[in-house]
Formats: sequence, structure tokens, C-alpha cells
Amino acid sequence: MIPRVRIGVFGGSFDPIHFGHLAIAEEARVALGLQQVRFIPAARQPFKGRVRATGEQRLAMVRLACGDNPAFVVDAREIHRPPPSYTSETLASLRAECGPAVDLWFILGADAARELPRWHAITTLISHTHFAIVARPNQDFDLATLQTLLPIRDDQVALLAGPQLALASSHLRRRMAQGLPVRYQLPEAVREYIQAQQLYQQPEDAHD
Repeated sequence: MIPRVRIGVFGGSFDPIHFGHLAIAEEARVALGLQQVRFIPAARQPFKGRVRATGEQRLAMVRLACGDNPAFVVDAREIHRPPPSYTSETLASLRAECGPAVDLWFILGADAARELPRWHAITTLISHTHFAIVARPNQDFDLATLQTLLPIRDDQVALLAGPQLALASSHLRRRMAQGLPVRYQLPEAVREYIQAQQLYQQPEDAHD
């Protein structure tokens, strides 16, 4: 029997992308035998505040970050679609493109997985994908509790323990606004792009 093709789907604001994102994607790729991981920057995520960099700037940063890994593919469909960015619509479009012979694995952190019952058209989303749920530092996750709320089968979920890097885009933005170094926390090409574009130089409001 020919093994089924497995594709990872990794969405987010990536404002900016950092080594935590890349490490999670690589962990899922190896653990699940994914042929590729698609990074899909969101135009605007429904549950997050406004983004700081433009869609095209965030797309450029993701391309720079993924450029040295042939298994990482950058997908611009959400940037080119009017916001907000609903994952259910993205996975439906991917499913239509890939057909039923491809297994889609949606990669997300345990903190985001706990919020799945609030997501737009969540039952539609569940029908199109498997879930690769990655543990986050100091974040507990109970799959059984989530399954009391959503029709997710055991064979539809993989729980990944690592790599649990304590990095966050919001933290990096605050450091850059304060003039603090971020080298070794995100790819050097991304850091140089941020510097050239003069991104994240202003402090953020407490609500952002």
C-alpha cells in the first residue's frame, strides 16, 4: 500500500515569526512524517488584536524564515483574502485542492487548542483535518475535556511534547520597542528585515 501524503498546516499572525514557530513546525514535521508544512500568515485573526506589520511585511518575514527548509512552504491565501481569517475556510480550500487522498494536519499550541470550541464553523474545520497539538510552557491541556465539547476522535489527534520554547511575538515586539536585542530569538534574515523596515519601534497599547 502506498503511504498517504501528509501535509501540515500552520497558521498565525507571525508578527513577527520567530524560532519558536519554526521549532514547532519542525517538531510536527518529524514526529508525524509530514511531507511539507504550509505556513499561512493570517490577514487578521478573530481573537487577536490588530497586527503591527502589514500582511505583505509578515508574508515577507515568513518567506525569509522558511527559505532554508525545503519542507516549509509559504501559503499567502489568507493575506490575499478579505479579513477576518477563518481557519475553517482555509482548510476547506486546502481540502478542495488536495482531495481526499491527502491527510491535513493542523498544527496549533495547547493554549489555542483549548479555545477551539469558540472558533468559527468549528465542526466544518474538524471534518477537514487532523490536529497536531503541541505542548506550551506552563500550559496544561486535557484532550478528554475538549472531546466532551467537540466531536474530535482519538485517531484525529496527535499530542506533541516539544519543543516548548518560551518565545512570543508580543514579547519580541516589546523588546524591540525598548531597543533591547532580539538576536538569536528569530532568524537573522528576519531581524535584518525588521530593522530595514523600521518595524516594531513604537510601544504598544496595553490592549494590543
